[in-house]
Amino acid sequence: MRKLPTQFYDRINVVSIAEELIGKILVTRFDGIITSGRIVETEAYIGLADRASHSFAGKRTQRNEHMYAGAGTAYVYICYGVHHLFNVITNKKNIPDAVLIRSLEPITGIPVMLARTRKQQLDYSLTKGPGNAARALGISKDQSGINLLSDEIFIADDQFTILNNAIGKSKRIGIENTADAVLKPYRFYLKGNK
Repeated sequence: MRKLPTQFYDRINVVSIAEELIGKILVTRFDGIITSGRIVETEAYIGLADRASHSFAGKRTQRNEHMYAGAGTAYVYICYGVHHLFNVITNKKNIPDAVLIRSLEPITGIPVMLARTRKQQLDYSLTKGPGNAARALGISKDQSGINLLSDEIFIADDQFTILNNAIGKSKRIGIENTADAVLKPYRFYLKGNK
């Protein structure tokens, strides 16, 4: 298993990157505790041109400042005042494209994930949805701005093979108030994965 290099993220087509992240492993190491999960659902956000993006039309605030960082930076924001959502910044510095990690298949540290999420037993909901995925891996707003080549948070490739036509594509979820952006097929998922 090897960390994805900066070159993986430092590309123009965020939609392709979102699709290529399916099957990769998101790893966290906080206070010596390792947790990880295979990425099974993502969404792409084309920063400046995408009405669903926090940086649409060049919007720049203290909240979304990390979107303008270099490729391979973590961007974590709080949704509904409760859920911490983990995103990967792509493209060049000051071009705020991002991939939201929506769901994971748990791999390492499942007992820790259960404790973090206050669940009694493992089921498909442990890391289903971006809020649950971040909570299970211990990711919070405090990690926003971290470089994904760090040992604290990184994404790795373990040569997992995805069969032809195993990646589904659809419109994104939860962005109904974004005019025609809601129709863009920028969500990717591993078919058949709970």
